[in-house]
Amino acid sequence: MKRIVSILIALVALLISSFASAQAYPTRPIRVVVPYQAGQGTDVATRYLAEHLGRALGQPLVIDNRAGAGGNIGAAEVARAAPDGYTLLMGTNGTHVLNQFLYPSMPFDPEKDFEPVVLVSTFPMVILANPNAPYKNMADLLADAKARPDTVNVGLPSTTSRLVLELMQKQSGAVMRSVPYKGSGSSMTDLMGGQVMVGIDTASAARPFIANGKLKALAVTSLKDSALLPGTQPAASQGLEGFQVVAWNGLYAPRGTPAAIVQKLNAEILKVLALPEARQRLLDLGHEPAGGTPDSLDRFARSEREKWGPLIKSAGMKLE
Repeated sequence: MKRIVSILIALVALLISSFASAQAYPTRPIRVVVPYQAGQGTDVATRYLAEHLGRALGQPLVIDNRAGAGGNIGAAEVARAAPDGYTLLMGTNGTHVLNQFLYPSMPFDPEKDFEPVVLVSTFPMVILANPNAPYKNMADLLADAKARPDTVNVGLPSTTSRLVLELMQKQSGAVMRSVPYKGSGSSMTDLMGGQVMVGIDTASAARPFIANGKLKALAVTSLKDSALLPGTQPAASQGLEGFQVVAWNGLYAPRGTPAAIVQKLNAEILKVLALPEARQRLLDLGHEPAGGTPDSLDRFARSEREKWGPLIKSAGMKLE
């Protein structure tokens, strides 16, 4: 009995200590690792969020770009960091969903090595066509692809864009020819020049070219209309029922970070995401503000792994 009482007293003391630590947190700058190059979409959005969050917390958030291996290098560093709330990761659908199915080995476990904090933003892809292509909508594209299997060339500048194509083919039965690119710049150039007549890219990358008429949008890959491309219908409402592919950013801490600190970070970020000017700025940057609880981010990432794992394996997609 005395032993049980001693254990209970120790647990209460630990909880009180953790609560007191969270109340004082943070007492020094917080490092946020962005596992991609500076200037990339995730980096720009993180820097904007960090400015607001730093003011709310009373300590600066220092962005540390650790690019490489599709985000695995930076994510692995955070997974090994002390779980004290002073090292965080802006994770993505790459680091926490896709990479474990694409790479032969991983330096971290995306499910076991992190504490989810909050889903920060999502951004759909857009299915595009050259203005001279004979497609007004998804029905036109899919009909042509079915009539001429493996002849419609589709420019793909990223892993996520390839996943859009794989899912589109699986649901429709159409067969198209993938044309891989190293990035949006070269794929957009070829799409506007007519070297390929169809492309798939992020809404933020495509918006300027859609606005000036150099490209036309056939569909967005969000389940519902996207504020990033108003007036463009989702593929889900154009014959591909339930079709949804969104890239996303989510804040994570190392596993073992006190729950009180995770909750404090979540609450402060939600306050920032609720600011009208912050929401508009994120939209301007190509991100739809998200939100939710740590548990909802965890469930979302798990559902994404369940969705994409089998598709990636069946398509034989691999990265070195």
